[in-house]
Amino acid sequence: MRNLQINYDTLLKVSRSLSKSKDPEEIIRLTVESIKSALDIKGCALFLVNRESKELEVAASAGLSTEYLNKGTISALRSIADSLQDGPVAVYDVSDDPRIQYPEAAKKEGIASILSVPIMLGDEAIGAVRAYTAEKWEFTLDDVNFVQALAQIAGILIEMSRLLKGQNEYIDVLTTMCESLEM
Repeated sequence: MRNLQINYDTLLKVSRSLSKSKDPEEIIRLTVESIKSALDIKGCALFLVNRESKELEVAASAGLSTEYLNKGTISALRSIADSLQDGPVAVYDVSDDPRIQYPEAAKKEGIASILSVPIMLGDEAIGAVRAYTAEKWEFTLDDVNFVQALAQIAGILIEMSRLLKGQNEYIDVLTTMCESLEM
C-alpha cells in the first residue's frame, strides 16, 4: 500500500463519479474500484446483508479471484461481525485472528490484512466494504476514514437508486392502469 495522504480532492472526485450513476451495480463497482485504486491495495469487496439468511453476499469486487469470492457463505454474525455492530475493524494478521471465517482461503489468496467497514443506513448495517492488503498493514486513521466515507456515500446512493427504481415501477403500474381505464 502506498503511504499517501488521502485528501479531500480524492474523495470529491470519487463521490462526484458515484453521484452521476443511478444504477446500483455501477455505484457498487465504482466504490470498490475507487478504494482499491486510491489505497493501492490488493483488493476490495462490497458485501450486502441478506436479511433472511444473515449472510454477507458479494455485490462487487476488484482484485480478488473468483475462487476466493466463492469460498463459501459468509456469516454476518461470524465473519468480522464486530464491524457490522461496532464500526470499522482492522485485522492486522488474517492468519492469526479468530474473527476471520476462512483464514486458509485468505492465505491462499495472498491476503495479509483486512479492513472491514460497515455500510450504514441510519442505525442499520446493510452491508460492509472490505479492503484487502497483500502485506500485513496497520491501517491509518486516514485509510479508515476514507473507506468509511465511501461506504456511507455508496450506501446512501444504493438506497436512493432502489427508491428511484421502486418509484419508476409504481409510475409504470399507474400508467398501465390509466391506459386500461381509457379503453
